[in-house]
Amino acid sequence: MKLGLYIFASLALIATVGALTYTVNPNYYLVEMMGVNFNFPIALWLIMPMVLLLVFTLLHMFFYGLKNYFLLKKWRKDTLTLEDALYWSLVNEPKEQKYAIDEVGASAVLLAKASINLSDNVEGLTPRLARVVNIIQKIKNGEYVDLKELKMTKVFNQGNPILVQNRLNCLESNDKFVEGVLRASSDYSEVVQKEALETFARKEDFTKARKYVKVFDVKNFLVMLQRVSTQNDLGLSADILSEFVHALELKCEDYIQIAVITKKYFKPEENLLLFREYQSKNEKAQNAYLYLLFEYELMEQVANYLDEHDENDFMKFRALYTLKKAHSKFKLEDIIDIKSICNEQRFY
Repeated sequence: MKLGLYIFASLALIATVGALTYTVNPNYYLVEMMGVNFNFPIALWLIMPMVLLLVFTLLHMFFYGLKNYFLLKKWRKDTLTLEDALYWSLVNEPKEQKYAIDEVGASAVLLAKASINLSDNVEGLTPRLARVVNIIQKIKNGEYVDLKELKMTKVFNQGNPILVQNRLNCLESNDKFVEGVLRASSDYSEVVQKEALETFARKEDFTKARKYVKVFDVKNFLVMLQRVSTQNDLGLSADILSEFVHALELKCEDYIQIAVITKKYFKPEENLLLFREYQSKNEKAQNAYLYLLFEYELMEQVANYLDEHDENDFMKFRALYTLKKAHSKFKLEDIIDIKSICNEQRFY
């Protein structure tokens, strides 16, 4: 029964009982209490307990109603807090939350240490949760979401997997973003930096790459170098090559790979001049320089170079040189596996 209806029914009952009693007996009844005389109609004395019962009933209902009101407020507050906790767990940024009701906090505290991984869309969520779930699903499906436009840039920390995946999605479709990552690599996670560099190495030329020589690694430099062809030299020049060679920590095998490629596109004089400089500054380039001397059939220079070094150095090259003096038809590939020449006797 509603409170208003209950009060109306109670008052109606009291009035009815009082009226009927007064009709039957309109006399007064005197009661003395503590020297004070109370002289009221009998009907009033009869309904007085009913009035007191109604008053105390209303006070009782008000007390527990107020108590339930504050409890409901706590539940509503905890509902919002729980929604907030779910939000931060969904975006992989769990946060500590304070709950007004201990029974809720005892279980919901797990959300402060956990991230929620969705396997599918969920219906019936609050607008805030539905929005973030939709964003996360788009990112997982390979779509780039502009978090700045959605005013969510401050939601994710740099290493957040959702943010990382969103940036990886952007790298696939936005070449400007690729260069943006290379320009400010410290602002991005290592995974994004690596993917940006790999994407750049697969698509761009050496003219653009020259600007980012400091963030390049050997692997991606060689990837770009292997893309050079007679149809497209990717803007590779001796100066650009030297910039990369001096900036990178190349191994013997790397110099060999570079020499194998550059012999196809650089003139012999230019190529030899480059590798003569490289080997003078770094002994890891010596095998590559010898390789080019043999490729260009410069036997006199080979002899001079071998004489300048210990007789136990470059044993395979020495064997090839001896054979070529006797039988000039021998080629380097007949004796030497150029891919393993660096493991001959020097370990870099």
